[in-house]
Amino acid sequence: GIVLGSDGGMLSKLLPVYRLGLGAMLGDGNQWLSWVHIDDMVAVLVRALETPGVDGVFNACAPAPVTQREFHHTLARQVKRPALLRVPSTALKVGLGEQSSMLIGGQRVYPRRLEQQGFIFRFPDLDSALSHLTSR
Repeated sequence: GIVLGSDGGMLSKLLPVYRLGLGAMLGDGNQWLSWVHIDDMVAVLVRALETPGVDGVFNACAPAPVTQREFHHTLARQVKRPALLRVPSTALKVGLGEQSSMLIGGQRVYPRRLEQQGFIFRFPDLDSALSHLTSR
């Protein structure tokens, strides 16, 4: 999943834009976004290093993927700004070319193995994660 942290990555680039009220939904907003709070990501990595017998592939993402529309509206609400703008898919394709597929496409991923092994997410939903990250 996309790692959400306030000190870097995608969210650090989006927060100033959203705080100005200029955040925009990408495409039709129906594409899925799997994400994880940076604190949970670190906890997953520490667990993998410290727990004997942990091996194989894990989906390092929160148990609640959201659509791009939900992400857009939730982030705008957290910074108390409107969520009115939208960037059409065609504009993204023209401006970014092949790289636009990373924004227009989506992934709906779940952390089944982590949950089966008893991992507890500190930030299981987007609202709690963004609330924590935007209040820093």
